[in-house]
Amino acid sequence: QVQLVESGGGLVQAGGSLRLSCATSGRTFSYYAMGWFRQAPGKEREFVAAINWSVGSTAYADSVKGRLTISRDNAKNTVFLQMNSLKPEDTAVYYCAAKSGYIGTYYYRTASSYDYWGQGTQVTVSS
Repeated sequence: QVQLVESGGGLVQAGGSLRLSCATSGRTFSYYAMGWFRQAPGKEREFVAAINWSVGSTAYADSVKGRLTISRDNAKNTVFLQMNSLKPEDTAVYYCAAKSGYIGTYYYRTASSYDYWGQGTQVTVSS
């Protein structure tokens, strides 16, 4: 089984930066997608960013474009979320997710598309 472990969350002031990591273990795949989702208290889980593992193409929620960047390290089987210009609205638990097979790019944005999930890491942005 694929296991995902997020790290890098914390407390930052508005305008600050964080870098989240999602390390994978267990079985790896030559082609699948990985995504970041977030969930704030009382809110539904929402899409943040996704990346195709083999190709490196990316997708972002409109609310984070230009501020958050997803990337990967193939050798380490790790995906990152560089978070810049953070806003209080970014406060949430951030989850890493992995898809074990092919899906169309559009479905990267759908939580139910993913097969594996990490435990989440808290990001808090103060004003």
